[in-house]
Amino acid sequence: MGKTLAAEQDDPRRKPLAWLHGEIKSPPFTPEGRQEAGMLLRLLQEGERLSMPQAERLPDVGARCGALRVRDAEHNWRIMYRIDSDAILITDVYSKTTRKIPTKVIQQSKRRLAHYDATVRAARKNQSRD
Repeated sequence: MGKTLAAEQDDPRRKPLAWLHGEIKSPPFTPEGRQEAGMLLRLLQEGERLSMPQAERLPDVGARCGALRVRDAEHNWRIMYRIDSDAILITDVYSKTTRKIPTKVIQQSKRRLAHYDATVRAARKNQSRD
């Protein structure tokens, strides 16, 4: 499974980010693009409901799923996510080159979320046995 960044201790209400796939670093992001991506992720962590132009809903991927839209120099980045009650799950980060989200990206995000959900269910089941 991916890495999890704990919510900052100064605000325990902030949901942690759970990275199932992808990363945001410079390069390929410019420092300004990385900063914008971080700001948008922070807003999600704090419970903000983002809409166009910063984010788009993606019901084709699943409930509570969306994509952050980061315009950065020569790239239009998308950060695919799902908002859970206890975390923000990042399923992919990619440079958008076409109008439509590639089918492959949608399928991979769905697979990563299904794997995550199955892992969480199994862990809860094992905890209840103990």
